[in-house]
Amino acid sequence: MELGRSEDGTQTSEDTAVVMDTDQKKAVIDAHAKHEGDTGSPEVQVALLTARITYLTEHFKSHKKDFHSRQGLLKLVGKRRNLLNYLRKTDVQRYRALIDKLGLRK
Repeated sequence: MELGRSEDGTQTSEDTAVVMDTDQKKAVIDAHAKHEGDTGSPEVQVALLTARITYLTEHFKSHKKDFHSRQGLLKLVGKRRNLLNYLRKTDVQRYRALIDKLGLRK
């Protein structure tokens, strides 16, 4: 992360972007929710994890030595894999629809 000085003299960071702000998160939830207020279904959880994984993947293109965040990325990928395995076991049609919608392999 590179620090600089803003016009008023305070330190700034070029990498201050949050992974997802509230509006982006709400858009992802609305796109994958089964019903009003659905935030916990596997589809919504996988979609949110996919968005975070995509952000971190882009982050690593410019921050190659950020090994601490890389560990977090691996945990997110594992969580997503477990949710996808659960969904595949319980409802194959929902699983296939989700991976097609998100553009995931398999």
